Amino acid sequence: MKKLPAKECRILFVCLGNICRSPMAEALLKKKLKDVPGVEVDSAGLDHYHLGEPPCRLTMTECARHDCYPQHRARLFKPEDFDRFDRIYVMDHYNLETVLKMAPGEEAAKKVKLILDEIYPGEHLEVPDPYMQGGEMIRTVYQLLDAATDRIAEKIRAGACP
Repeated sequence: MKKLPAKECRILFVCLGNICRSPMAEALLKKKLKDVPGVEVDSAGLDHYHLGEPPCRLTMTECARHDCYPQHRARLFKPEDFDRFDRIYVMDHYNLETVLKMAPGEEAAKKVKLILDEIYPGEHLEVPDPYMQGGEMIRTVYQLLDAATDRIAEKIRAGACP
């Protein structure tokens, strides 16, 4: 039997528009942890262009190919998210810099991490932005986020809140 988290664990994924990468990561982690109580997963964006919109068509199509269905509407990241979430995963260096500038202090800043550091520790790699890039790019993004969310799910199942 797999271990479950000893406490609640709240994870937020952040990208630029909240219609490609972060909702994909959210949907993947929710699917992987659907049987684990006490886990909250959400996503947000840093730009207002797509507020209230569902994930982009390519994201929805690629997720559906893997029996994963994002149920999300784009929203903005806000300073209150530092209080609401235990870990904030960002997709790229721009996201990292922007979110860190919003951190109200050192403890909040410690919650922020590049998602690919989960599978490539210390390499500070980015998940490329697939917006308007086509099918090959969205498949690459899916593979990266699938691997990263596998690692996050393993940690949560082991009782940690990464």
